[in-house]
Amino acid sequence: QLRLVESGGGLVQPGGSLRLSCTAFGLNVDGYAIGWFRQVPGKEREGVSCFSPSGTITNYDDSMEGRFTISKDYAKSTVYLQMNSLKPEDTGVYYCAAVWSSCRRTATDFAPWGQGIQVTVSS
Repeated sequence: QLRLVESGGGLVQPGGSLRLSCTAFGLNVDGYAIGWFRQVPGKEREGVSCFSPSGTITNYDDSMEGRFTISKDYAKSTVYLQMNSLKPEDTGVYYCAAVWSSCRRTATDFAPWGQGIQVTVSS
């Protein structure tokens, strides 16, 4: 059974950077696409980006493209979300989640999910 563990969140000033990590544990980890999602206050959970087993990247929100970059270290079974030029409106809980074989457009297609990690952008 797949398990995801996130790390790397915290408090950062506007304009700063953070790198989130999502490490997968279990069988056949390389067969799963890993997506990053976030829940910001007052909004529904939204997709950020997804990294497929083939290396294809899906970006779900144009407003984050160019600031947020997804990547993967296959040796560590870890997918990263590099977040640059952070804004206060990026504050929220960030989750990674897995889906077999390829990235999907809908969060409900993903399971399991990580525990979530808080990102706070504030001066």
